[in-house]
Amino acid sequence: MDLRDIKEFLKDALKYIIAIAVILIVAIYVVSFQEVIGPSMNNTLKSGDITVVNKLVFRLRNIKRNEIVSLKKDDKIMVKRIIGLPGEHIEYKDNILYVDGKKISDSRSSSTKDFKLESIGYDTIPKDMYLVLGDNRTNSSDSRTFGLVKKSDIIGKVNIRIYPFNKIKIF
Repeated sequence: MDLRDIKEFLKDALKYIIAIAVILIVAIYVVSFQEVIGPSMNNTLKSGDITVVNKLVFRLRNIKRNEIVSLKKDDKIMVKRIIGLPGEHIEYKDNILYVDGKKISDSRSSSTKDFKLESIGYDTIPKDMYLVLGDNRTNSSDSRTFGLVKKSDIIGKVNIRIYPFNKIKIF
């Protein structure tokens, strides 16, 4: 091997190193893939669906009501919907969502049992905390059972269902 061969080898190796570094940065900081496990998000997402999670979006803007998020709670990664935001008082009564005493449209609330934020120990949602619920309200472990979720436990926004292929959808 002469000097020219070594230079060519190093050039090629550098390309692969850069490509791997870019892939790692994207996987760690920008997007990830997540499989939905369990029935808690039926009929929006079903167990076995594969989603793309945008990890960057909530570093650039605030979390909004009704966004579907991936989160970590008690060493489990799960998918839920944001219902309550910091500073809000949340209540479900007769299948109607009330935020600070005002009715809010929620098409998934038809099977939601009456619920008050006070039942999990809060009058209003504290700063950097969120109330999350599964869309399958009768069969979901969510803030009603495990409490509010810290912003730091939210991995990112579920942007796209990529599998099954015949049900690809942007959220």
